[in-house]
Amino acid sequence: MREATTREEPRGGPGHDEPDLLRDQFRQLLRYRLLIAAGVLLGTLGGGYLGVATSDTYIATSEIVVRAPASDPFDGTSLDRVAMGSERRTAVSDTVAQLAATELGRPEDEADDLKEDLQVTNPPNTEVLRFSYTATEPETAAGRANAFVRAYLGNRQAAAQDLVDSMAGALQEQRTAQEERLEETEEQISGALDGTRAQEEALASRAAVVARIGEIDARVSELRSLDTSGGRVITRAAVPDSPSGPGLVMLLVLGTAVGVGIGLLAAWIRLVFDPRVRSAGDVARELRAPVLGVLPRTDRPAPGQLLAEGRLAEEYRSVAFRLAYDEAFAGRRRLLVVAPRGTIETPLVTSVNLSAAFAEMGMDALLIEADLRTPSLTDQLRHADGVRPGWVSTPGNDGGWPAGLRVPIDAGESGVFDLVPGRRVRNVPRALTSPPASHLIGHADTRGAVVTVLAPAVLSYADAIALVDRVDGVLVVCDPHEVRRDDLARVRELVVGAGGALLGAVLHSWGSGSDRQEDAEDDFHDDELEAEPRARAGRVPPRQRPGGESRVPVPHRDIGSETMGLRILDPDDFDGRGPRA
Repeated sequence: MREATTREEPRGGPGHDEPDLLRDQFRQLLRYRLLIAAGVLLGTLGGGYLGVATSDTYIATSEIVVRAPASDPFDGTSLDRVAMGSERRTAVSDTVAQLAATELGRPEDEADDLKEDLQVTNPPNTEVLRFSYTATEPETAAGRANAFVRAYLGNRQAAAQDLVDSMAGALQEQRTAQEERLEETEEQISGALDGTRAQEEALASRAAVVARIGEIDARVSELRSLDTSGGRVITRAAVPDSPSGPGLVMLLVLGTAVGVGIGLLAAWIRLVFDPRVRSAGDVARELRAPVLGVLPRTDRPAPGQLLAEGRLAEEYRSVAFRLAYDEAFAGRRRLLVVAPRGTIETPLVTSVNLSAAFAEMGMDALLIEADLRTPSLTDQLRHADGVRPGWVSTPGNDGGWPAGLRVPIDAGESGVFDLVPGRRVRNVPRALTSPPASHLIGHADTRGAVVTVLAPAVLSYADAIALVDRVDGVLVVCDPHEVRRDDLARVRELVVGAGGALLGAVLHSWGSGSDRQEDAEDDFHDDELEAEPRARAGRVPPRQRPGGESRVPVPHRDIGSETMGLRILDPDDFDGRGPRA
């Protein structure tokens, strides 16, 4: 009951908290170690190149306080506010650069080259300009920074002095005009009679002219007394003691850090656009079913040997126990073992070992090989000598499938389970959906019985979908490094649409083994129509084995290095009461 609750969680919702998803994605990023290593290497090489190829640079800084012309330099007030934005642009202008070149004794045509390494900034909410000059020599940096400061202050003072001179000149012209008028009034006074009205008017006019000349003189005097200095230096550029910027070690560290970021970004992009699933969490999310087991990578059965041993056998037993206590499986006891794509090799091994595990649990286990295109189980399993299941029905459907043929299989210490081997037929879908096939699968309704059905890949043939409505429970066997997300989503759509339920998935990393499957499919398409006549005409009388047991020779197929022929019980050798004498 507990297992059923756990299995249903991925179907109804995400089944994973956000931290779990982040941890899973980070673990998946670490799978792309080559991309991350390439990013780290690229960043380290870039940092090393910058540290070695670029020469040391020195920065010298000088600061000045900018002020407008003031009548009293000690009262802290100015005639107008300073527009610092305009002053900063003036400091980097061609005019100042030419003056700096003159200060340094360089030709004026080098002014543009000089100002390329100059940077002038204005700290917020201040009237301070900071001149920073970068050069490959410390003395050069300090000298040029101070030269630009002197050029800027000299240019600003000259501009202010020119303005003062211009205003004073205009006032001087006004004073000359007033002096001429004063001479005229003097003549009028000397020519008028004393005490007359004309004399009084001339005297008043002379007084006004004198007053005006006094005002002009005061204005000129005020302009001449203005402080026209552009500002004062508060920090003079000194020769820097050490190069500016990060050194070689710091550049290597920064390059490595940037390389790690580039590598992780490349790995994340690769992960986003990778159509394959990379973890058990991805499989569970796409199928909306739990991962029941992960087969050990190094414990794959030897060629020609399907029954697992050691850690691999324990993993199969764990999957079988999880299925046995799953509420959805316990109610029907029918299990369809399939792969999304590729060969049937790994599902074949899984179905055999699950049947052996069910037999070890005391169940009446039946394995049905529903692979009617490339059947091969009878060539790879060992027959249980002297054991015959008591529930075998009378052979029927002679020449087709199923034909009432059950083979007891020796599973070693696990016990015995029964096998219904596949057989090549003319019409595979009709054989899978025939009444004898439905009756055979119905054996799971017997008390204590369990039926495991092996079918080809879901997305390669429609055989598995034809069996879903009879078997219900589906177990997907896949390699997360080869299967695609859309394949798993398509498998779920087909299974659920056919009325089945995904019980879970078993993951492995053994590869696909596609060569043997493709060769077998080619042989099947070439010999499909002749398979049954050869089987009838090529039947060999049974030979006697020690102890009186009969053995029918079967053709050997090159499955592995230890392939052995099995004893097959032919329906023609039996009557309704048992083996014929």
